[in-house]
Amino acid sequence: MTSRRVLITGAGQGVGRGLASAFADSGAEVLVNDLHLERCQQVADEIRAAGGTAVPTPFDVCDYESVVAAVTEHGPVDVLVNNAGNAGADGFGNRAKFADTAPADWEPFLRVNLYGVLHCTRAVLPAMITNTWGRILTIVSDAGRTGDPGGAVYGASKAAAAGLTRSVALENGRFNITANNISLGTMRTPMTEPLWADPANSPQTKEILRNYAIRRPGVPEDITELALLLAGEHGSWITGQTICVNGGYSFGL
Repeated sequence: MTSRRVLITGAGQGVGRGLASAFADSGAEVLVNDLHLERCQQVADEIRAAGGTAVPTPFDVCDYESVVAAVTEHGPVDVLVNNAGNAGADGFGNRAKFADTAPADWEPFLRVNLYGVLHCTRAVLPAMITNTWGRILTIVSDAGRTGDPGGAVYGASKAAAAGLTRSVALENGRFNITANNISLGTMRTPMTEPLWADPANSPQTKEILRNYAIRRPGVPEDITELALLLAGEHGSWITGQTICVNGGYSFGL
């Protein structure tokens, strides 16, 4: 990744934070994005302390003008990782059947998980086309592949983002631009941390892990090597794919 500029959205914590560190360790200049400046700054400081190159890049992925302004300010992006996502303010506790929801309930999921990906992808593509090189990775969810009872709109938003990736791959392959999805199962992040406090005595945690062939949550390190492969030269003939990293929650053909 030496000489590559990598924008990672939602990099202030969790999976995004792990990806930011991995790309920096591989020599990339990492634009560390988060909605909150203090998170961006903390991760960027950690990367620089370890000898890497990182720039705090706060903006709201839901605000297209802010996304474009940030990309314009920091220069052409070689690799975009659409990682910012919204699984609900209450995480796994925020569950409701679709028939019990209203349009106002759908908007937060669509704004981040779909429009955020649309905004960031659209903002970086022109320079990638001009430079005839680019990589776009979008972090999606198995909820969008298998359905998600109690989280229908979350699953729909992730499925829509995955569909966008496939279209972008078809339209831009001739410019040496690849676009792929990484589909995750349940990850251990600050949002889900309460689930792992006492897993042996938590019925909710046991129920979640019962669906996984490998009975543990994922951690950022489980996906970093795949992300680096897809973002580099060795992944140049992989495009339009959705690759599952999910502990055996679901299987793809």
